[in-house]
Amino acid sequence: MPAFSAVRRQEPLGWGSCLVFFAALGLAFLVSGTLLAIQGKPALTGLWLLVESAFGSRHALEDCLIKAVPIFLCSLGVGLTFRLQIWNIGAEGQFALGAVGATWAALTFPTWPWYALLPIMLLCASVAGGLWGAIPAVLRLKLRANEIIVSLMLNYVGILILEFLVYGVWKDPGSFGFPMTSEFAPAAVVARIAGTRLNWGLLLCLAIGVLMTVFLRSTRLGYELRACGENVRAARYARMPYAFLVILVMAVSGALAGWAGFLEASAILGRLQPSIMSGYGYTAIVVAWLANLNPLIIAVASFLLAGLRVGMETLQLDLQVPAAFGGIMEGFILLAVLAGGFFSRYRLQMRRAG
Repeated sequence: MPAFSAVRRQEPLGWGSCLVFFAALGLAFLVSGTLLAIQGKPALTGLWLLVESAFGSRHALEDCLIKAVPIFLCSLGVGLTFRLQIWNIGAEGQFALGAVGATWAALTFPTWPWYALLPIMLLCASVAGGLWGAIPAVLRLKLRANEIIVSLMLNYVGILILEFLVYGVWKDPGSFGFPMTSEFAPAAVVARIAGTRLNWGLLLCLAIGVLMTVFLRSTRLGYELRACGENVRAARYARMPYAFLVILVMAVSGALAGWAGFLEASAILGRLQPSIMSGYGYTAIVVAWLANLNPLIIAVASFLLAGLRVGMETLQLDLQVPAAFGGIMEGFILLAVLAGGFFSRYRLQMRRAG
């Protein structure tokens, strides 16, 4: 009886990887269109509306870039830890703590000029997110705690801290009972790029992406990080600073997620409120894997995933599909693309059972 076994490819698939990716994407859209048809919605119209509303106009492209900024920053940090085979699942909580840290600075020093207040907000977001990210690293090294579980549980704690503050001591008395802080002073708001709805956080992303690429490819620490990720025992035998790198990558990952929280609170909302938590930290995990931990590809994947979110919002409004459909379709697309990535690394070989 014929059977199949997976055999790892000796050489990269090359351009065939693109074909696998687009085939997986096409399959995901086919399944999504089928689900639309089952609901009595026009499948082709719905899928076209999804793409057009995400990428068909300048307004849509700006929306995609706005949503891509926090996804990119969180993904870049998560991807850094994954290179060391440290599994940071806590970007969502680190995002929340970064927003909290930036808000503390904005509410504490509202009279400061922007050139002093914005750097302090960024610093506070970095410290809050970085320390939150370092907790699982320290517990892993000292107590051998599983960083996946610890970082995941800290997500809930971080979100609850944010809610505690906006429902309590930071709640705006003039908000008619809604949980939110008072509006930030103009100096605490990251300005928009002239003539667009984009904010200067986009340039921060570009700078961080370049610096991360240079760090990984051209520095000693970057080399040691890659080496430790590929073979921890050999790296320790070569006396590479494994424990230091674990804490470093988790702290940097948390700081990057904290920056995302800072930009979302300052540039997008202009205050802190529970709606700031949009699942960017969880999306970042998938984006990092889709991009194979490559900073440049992470930028592209972040933009595409942001476009999917923008398109879903229009689809829900125009076709009156349930809100849960967006999550279902996103899940199908991501699952299909990840499954397609398997064929980029392996090929199926037929064998006969004895």
